[in-house]
Amino acid sequence: MSLPEHNPIRQAWLMVALLWIAAFLNYLDRMILITMRSSIKEAIPMTDAQFGLLTTVFLVAYGMLSPFGGFFADRYNRSRIIVFSLFGWSAATWLTSHASTINEVLFYRGLLGVCQAAYFPAAAALLMDYHRDKTRSLANGIHLSGVMVGSGLGGLGGWIADQAHWTFVFQLFGVIGILYAGVLFFLLKDRPREIAAPGEPVDAVPVLRLGQTLVDIFSRPAYLLALMFWGMLGVASWSFIGWLPAYLQEQFHMSQGRAGLTALGYIYSASLIGMVAGGYFADRWTRTNPRGRIYVGVIGVLVAIPGVLLVGNSGLLPLVLLGMVIYGFTRPFPDASMTPLLCQIIDRRHLATGVGVLNMFAVMVGGASIYIGGVVRDAQINITTMFNFGALSLLICGVLLWAIKPRPIPPTET
Repeated sequence: MSLPEHNPIRQAWLMVALLWIAAFLNYLDRMILITMRSSIKEAIPMTDAQFGLLTTVFLVAYGMLSPFGGFFADRYNRSRIIVFSLFGWSAATWLTSHASTINEVLFYRGLLGVCQAAYFPAAAALLMDYHRDKTRSLANGIHLSGVMVGSGLGGLGGWIADQAHWTFVFQLFGVIGILYAGVLFFLLKDRPREIAAPGEPVDAVPVLRLGQTLVDIFSRPAYLLALMFWGMLGVASWSFIGWLPAYLQEQFHMSQGRAGLTALGYIYSASLIGMVAGGYFADRWTRTNPRGRIYVGVIGVLVAIPGVLLVGNSGLLPLVLLGMVIYGFTRPFPDASMTPLLCQIIDRRHLATGVGVLNMFAVMVGGASIYIGGVVRDAQINITTMFNFGALSLLICGVLLWAIKPRPIPPTET
């Protein structure tokens, strides 16, 4: 078997570069609304509950449709799915600038969730198509670092709104995304399929069915463990990140703005490096041991535990900042390797669907965590207790991840 003539290494890393920008825009477009809360509420009268509903509508649409977006990416052209997803969510971003009622904003936020649901399953699977096992975690880590940058720069929305107008923010990033979708239409391609040599039989490709795909995925114990791990990791993250700004305000008497910038600045800066470093180390270890990605992920969540405990129990700002850096650097280790690990767990034909189901579960857990966090806050439970619970959740994550038994890597994948 042979591939059509091309430079596979250069093309594989070109895909990473192209998708990094798309991942950046993906999170930037979903975050800018949150940073312009005052401007939007001033222009379109709404209660705090209604403003919160804007995020809920997005999460419901995004989470529920992620498995379907993944299935379409498994059955059809992945690169075209990505292009249409980017164009759709960018158009929804642009349309939001023309909303004049709460119902219109709700509709466009729902549309944003519908269109974004297909992106990450398709993008993750496309990167795994292009990259062999020895570079998959690094490629995925670099791709996800775009998420970190997009999340961190989401505050640009509020800054631009203060200088110009909130509608200009949606128009600007909506147009940028639409134009970039045009760029990807010409540059982003599925990996060329293998061509049978003369005289070799051509295997028929079976048509995928959603029901059969889901049955196959959920019949694998390793995938169920990965699903539980991913959900518990979300609980651990929300238990820590969600309370960190409030903790800094109360413990060190910081202003709201300074507490938010301190929390996100230290965490995201360290995570940006940790995401790439974790992917690199996982690839290196997996070359000699098929459980290499498991080991790096377990190390990441276990080392993050002292970081959480240091933040919640030291009472000294320098040690709190050190704990934030430790957590931020090591916590993303398993994220970089999650999709490559799925390649060792489920049928590769169902990879994007598997990623989509993980996304759906993570959104469900995140939504529940937000609600439970509010209940806990109303009950006046000490924030340190929440941090300690987050540390315990990370320990459970390490146990679940360790229990996953990936299959050996085939020689054709190395």
